[in-house]
Amino acid sequence: MGKKQSGSAEKKPAEKKGGNTKNVDKGDQSEGKGKGGLKAATAVNVRHILCEKHSKATEALQKIQEGQRFDKVAQEYSEDKAKAGGSLGWMVRGSMVGAFQDAAFALTPSTVDKPILSPLVKTNFGYHVIMVEGRR
Repeated sequence: MGKKQSGSAEKKPAEKKGGNTKNVDKGDQSEGKGKGGLKAATAVNVRHILCEKHSKATEALQKIQEGQRFDKVAQEYSEDKAKAGGSLGWMVRGSMVGAFQDAAFALTPSTVDKPILSPLVKTNFGYHVIMVEGRR
């Protein structure tokens, strides 16, 4: 009988493994934050430049890398409603599309005159250049 009990005990962890796949995904997200040396955050103060065409987004990225201010380039290039220098304000986890959110939470906070940028992020809206001004 002892063997049957251990057999049923073996099934329970197997069931837990199935449930743990969701937890593993959450773990992957926190590992991503850990890799950058950033503390876990529930919200980021984010700015972005959204361009429908890859070429336009690449051009905007180059302008910033050449030393132009993020907010000025955003006003000139961004094709969304965030005309205020690309600012989206404080965004909480879960309120952004997947790839955008992953990139935003992986970034170190920086300023518009010396931004730390994401590489181009493709979403169903187009191509984004993202920077984060704060985390909380």
